[in-house]
Amino acid sequence: MSSNKRPASDLSGRARQNQIYTDGVFGRKPKVPTNFDDLERAAKRKMSAKAWAYVAGGAGEGSTMRANRRALDSWAIVPRMLRDVSVRSLSTELFGQQLPAPILFSPVGAGGLVFPQADVHIGRAAAELGVPYIFSSQASAPMESTAAAMDEVSPGAPRWYQLYWSSDEQLVDSFLLRAEKCGAAAIVVTLDTTMLGWRPQDLNLGSLPFAQGMGIDQYTSDPRFIDMVRARIAAAVPGPKPQVTVGAIKSLVSMAKNTPGSVLANLRSPVPRESVQTFLETYSRPSLNWTDIAGLRERTSLPIVLKGILHPDDARQAVDAGLDGILVSNHGGRQIDGSIGSVEALTDVVAAVDGKAKVLLDSGIRGGADVFKALALGADAVCIGRPHMYGLALAGSAGARDVVANIIAELDLTLGLSGNTNTADLSPAVLKKVRLD
Repeated sequence: MSSNKRPASDLSGRARQNQIYTDGVFGRKPKVPTNFDDLERAAKRKMSAKAWAYVAGGAGEGSTMRANRRALDSWAIVPRMLRDVSVRSLSTELFGQQLPAPILFSPVGAGGLVFPQADVHIGRAAAELGVPYIFSSQASAPMESTAAAMDEVSPGAPRWYQLYWSSDEQLVDSFLLRAEKCGAAAIVVTLDTTMLGWRPQDLNLGSLPFAQGMGIDQYTSDPRFIDMVRARIAAAVPGPKPQVTVGAIKSLVSMAKNTPGSVLANLRSPVPRESVQTFLETYSRPSLNWTDIAGLRERTSLPIVLKGILHPDDARQAVDAGLDGILVSNHGGRQIDGSIGSVEALTDVVAAVDGKAKVLLDSGIRGGADVFKALALGADAVCIGRPHMYGLALAGSAGARDVVANIIAELDLTLGLSGNTNTADLSPAVLKKVRLD
């Protein structure tokens, strides 16, 4: 077991502060900045242009990313004084698992752009904190490798699986089976990425990581996908040779490095190229609909969470279908420019669900005060995306861990300093709507 494992009792704000200040006595500063703006700037300096564009970029002109922040900033915390806040609790229960804090690590695709074997390191970070990591469909390591790394830190550490619904139904079933075998506690079906949004930062660089074999390790490690690639190669008809350019050579090398097996052997094989093409043709299905979601009940025994719900009518339909959870999300502003902010949608979704399913939220969360607001507005838990990726860029697994540990610590301090003792008891009464100029 890793010596870096942190018990839940270490997640309090005072313990986190004391650790940082004690390290400071010996001249040691935090591995990652403790506020988001400095964290983001430091990560940008560290990351490549392509990594930064993919992780930090949004759809169109970025108005949805700004809407996420405006929605959070439009609520202000109203502290109460002279209350005994010496004992506080962040604990929450999700689908039968008791968690030390209502926070999860969001799935972020193509993490290998930021750090080698990114998902393995993120999984370790989550396991050290005792909070779930949602395995990404677009991972840079197979889910089995990530699960094994988490279990080395803490056997049975909580993990979920994010499903991008492929156009190949046998591949969907294979992913579900693998997730169950890996100990996933829930399936999170991402609904808002049946097509990629218009992302100028990536487009201006001509950069799609998946086209270079990055972020498709869940696929290239899957037996059904491997069969699909073999069938494609067997049915291939010789065509014109592709144009040879420096960029094409670099892409081929990238594909070879990101395909299982020897890099040299992969350079001589059609498998890397055909794996990429197979992925691009089948990774998602624009025809996905409610009938498919209803049928998912027969394909997995795990709780099902729908990610990307923003309209209350969709939330009601999910409840009527007997689904277990809703993740209110606009994909961090990466899919539609001009979309509603996630927190702005939250209250209507919570009302529509009426306690009949768990409600989670992501998009725009930057610190513990943001988490506090989301919980007060009715979310059962919150998912952290870009911040933990920035920590990963700066200091690997320890950086991802520390960023989320800082958010949990700030949540704990905000809870107590506002006169509250239990995140489960928060309500809109602790907030006030304010006008933004």
